[in-house]
Amino acid sequence: MTSEQVLAPPDRRRAYWHSALTLAVLMGAGYLARRHWPVLETGAVRLAGADQGWLLVAASAAAMTWLCSALAQQGAVTARLPPGRLVAAQFAASAANHVLPAGLGASAVNLRFLMRCGMSAGRAATALAVKASAGGVVRGALIAVLALSCPGVLRAPSLSGGGVAVVILVVGVAAVLLCSGRCRRVLAAVVADIRAVHARPRRAAALWGGALAFAVLHCAVLIAVTQAVALPLSPAGVALLYLAASSAAALLPTPGGLGSLDAALALALTSAGTPASGAASAVLGYRLLTMWLPLVPGLLVLGLLIRRKAL
Repeated sequence: MTSEQVLAPPDRRRAYWHSALTLAVLMGAGYLARRHWPVLETGAVRLAGADQGWLLVAASAAAMTWLCSALAQQGAVTARLPPGRLVAAQFAASAANHVLPAGLGASAVNLRFLMRCGMSAGRAATALAVKASAGGVVRGALIAVLALSCPGVLRAPSLSGGGVAVVILVVGVAAVLLCSGRCRRVLAAVVADIRAVHARPRRAAALWGGALAFAVLHCAVLIAVTQAVALPLSPAGVALLYLAASSAAALLPTPGGLGSLDAALALALTSAGTPASGAASAVLGYRLLTMWLPLVPGLLVLGLLIRRKAL
């Protein structure tokens, strides 16, 4: 199954634009990596000598994120999904997300999986939107709580007149889109499905509990890695920096946040007072456990699911 078989023509055109932007971001990331290669090399050496116990904790947290993603996806639909294939689909979706532009790979895999489970394309897409909405709300709530408990960790960027104009323009475009008839219909469908899910307490608990655990476990991966490389940062501060950096990186549609997430995490850690080599080692460890090591097994699972017509 290729991406063209999964994506509709409008999504395919959007994927081309995303791919062009992805290439530009990756070229920029490659330039920065070459420019700062000594720092990256020092960070890799530091990671190689990190505390193995903390790295094991980080790896365990990373492995549990797929279970939490499956739990949230089950909570986003009223019908019961096959648990084994559901977890396998989340593992495969994370690998596909590292190959296609941000969000498209995971969305395509989960969409096909839900349709194979008997859901219509519209219902499957709405279920993905319900899960994404819950994840966004949870992230926002966590950032707000952590920002209050860790004052001074996050600093609001100073905006020039041009920056303010860009923000106003983006808000205006978003408002126009939200007022469009098609968007209102989509939002109405999402709200209807959210109500249907919340009519079943167990489904609602799975949706919100899975979304919360997913975000917390990703924070735990980075926290454990920072402990492994002995960075002098508080766990709550690291969690806040991760949530803020990953939310900012989501604005650039690179596969798996490659380049954008790495740069955002490194910038967040160094802005908190971490030496550049320490930040590099933490980012390398986090990406190794959440992206590079699971990539090939995830693609193999994706191929197996396609062969068995589970996708």
